[in-house]
Amino acid sequence: MRIVFAGTPEFAVPALRACATRGEVVAVYTQPDRPAGRGRQLQMSPVKQAALELGLPVQQPLNFKSEEALAILRSHEADLMVVVAYGLILPQTVLDMPRLGCWNVHASLLPRWRGAAPIQRAIAAGDTVSGVCLMQMEKGLDTGPVLLQLKTPIGPKDTGGSLHDRLSQLGAEVLRDGLTLARAGMTLQAEAQPEAGVSYARKIDKAEAKLAWSLSAKALADQIRAFNPWPVAETELQGERVRVYQAQILAEDSGKPPGTVLAAGKAGIDIACGQGVLRLLALQRDGGRVQSASEYLNARPLTF
Repeated sequence: MRIVFAGTPEFAVPALRACATRGEVVAVYTQPDRPAGRGRQLQMSPVKQAALELGLPVQQPLNFKSEEALAILRSHEADLMVVVAYGLILPQTVLDMPRLGCWNVHASLLPRWRGAAPIQRAIAAGDTVSGVCLMQMEKGLDTGPVLLQLKTPIGPKDTGGSLHDRLSQLGAEVLRDGLTLARAGMTLQAEAQPEAGVSYARKIDKAEAKLAWSLSAKALADQIRAFNPWPVAETELQGERVRVYQAQILAEDSGKPPGTVLAAGKAGIDIACGQGVLRLLALQRDGGRVQSASEYLNARPLTF
């Protein structure tokens, strides 16, 4: 089988490696190198780095609007195109090109959380289960029929980072399962997504990182977990901006206005919420390292 792989971030790397184990990947498509870091140096995507390590040819078109880009893709004579967090919407011309069409690995249990940020949205919404879907792509946004899926629970200590890593590995696993069946000449059963339960995981905006203390302690704790390690929840503690990496829900209501610091000590920093109390456990001040609330207070005691 001749496979074209398209992906960009770290999430897609295990899936690329799963595709490449039998020498079937004839080309890897990824986003163009872009400036990053303080020096704004051009950096390769994680998928490009992995592809070069594997000795695979790399293509980085801006899009597929030009006949040249389409001709190059057509020249690979792909049986299948596998797409994992590529970052481009593929036109129908591309979707129709491979013999078996295009497969997508998506990090949610469709139709819940279609779109750009399914991992963070699932945690922030308080979901207790997530998973990955292998989907036959069509022109709509994550609307195609599902071929295979794998589930995983979302634990109370899961963060956006831990769930990302687990789903990345599950994505490679569900893709391996699909490829095994396709190589055996079996037709995967495509199940149309139900119309009920559709939700959209819009792209994360950094402005969402600011904690709104009028919300419940549960909602804020879920937001903190979802936004760790990016964009990281933030708040102000008596005039200083801090980023919050870890917190704990305290059940009792304080009766104090939301945002009031109730206690600050070795156990953490307790803050009144719209409902319940949230204890901040791990913080980072601007330019500093992540530290426990106790360490933070040693350097900057709070008055209340």
